[in-house]
Amino acid sequence: MCALKMRPDEVEIDAALVRGLIAGQFPAWGSLPVKRLESSGTENAMFRLGTDLVVRIPRHPGAVADVAHEQRWLPRLGPLLPVASPEPLGRGEPGEGFPWPWSVYRWLDGRNPVAGAVGEPGQLAKELGSFVGALRRIDAHGGPPGHRAVPLATRDAETREAIAQLDGRIDTAAVTALWEDALHAPEHTGPPVWAHADLSPGNVLVTAGRLGAVIDFGTVGVGDPAVDLIPAWNLLPAPARHTFREAVGADDAEWARGRGWALSISLIQLPYYWRTNPPLAENSRHVIAAILAE
Repeated sequence: MCALKMRPDEVEIDAALVRGLIAGQFPAWGSLPVKRLESSGTENAMFRLGTDLVVRIPRHPGAVADVAHEQRWLPRLGPLLPVASPEPLGRGEPGEGFPWPWSVYRWLDGRNPVAGAVGEPGQLAKELGSFVGALRRIDAHGGPPGHRAVPLATRDAETREAIAQLDGRIDTAAVTALWEDALHAPEHTGPPVWAHADLSPGNVLVTAGRLGAVIDFGTVGVGDPAVDLIPAWNLLPAPARHTFREAVGADDAEWARGRGWALSISLIQLPYYWRTNPPLAENSRHVIAAILAE
């Protein structure tokens, strides 16, 4: 559970604060119990409200814009997807000393899968591919530009800085070569399409080995969808990657960009969350090792 502060500008959030916010703004839910949920998420704190609801509340200023973003786009995208997604039921306002808006969603059952311990990897690969494909087919007209649905070159300086910070902890020469290979992949030339852009294990819910829901649409937007290939390395074992690739229909160039995204995200996350978010750091190490092993 990552209740530790991961950024210097995080605010204090606890169950008492959430109870006060709910009682003041949603009195119909005011008598429901509030319990903080274990999560490796970096942007929001999550609290279960009763049995059917969940409160999602920003941990720092950089996460605040995601509240309005999800409230706007989830009602449009969710009904068109093959698995459940968060359903906004209420938008909270600042109060009780808390300075930002926040959200109440319907509770979604399931658990986060663990890389290296996926029960039905082939089935999950097909279902994740179906989700990605369905999202891509939604009309992208008027959709917001995705800040991760952009050329990999926009992350070059940040990625190289992270590699330098990891000197002595990983094989920096090998990952630099892999990163430079990714930068040489042909860029996306097709029309912009929807991408979730944060398909990490913490944003996937499975039930009995089947994909039940995808959560956290704070980064959803339109552009190059190659970033949605990252589950191939952050979750799926090597034998299931081809199944996922076929389900998505990724060509060689897109696959190379997707691998580059998985590598870049993990390299940047690893030094930043090395001590403050052990689950995220461990998954980053898993991704780097998986790509090095290919």
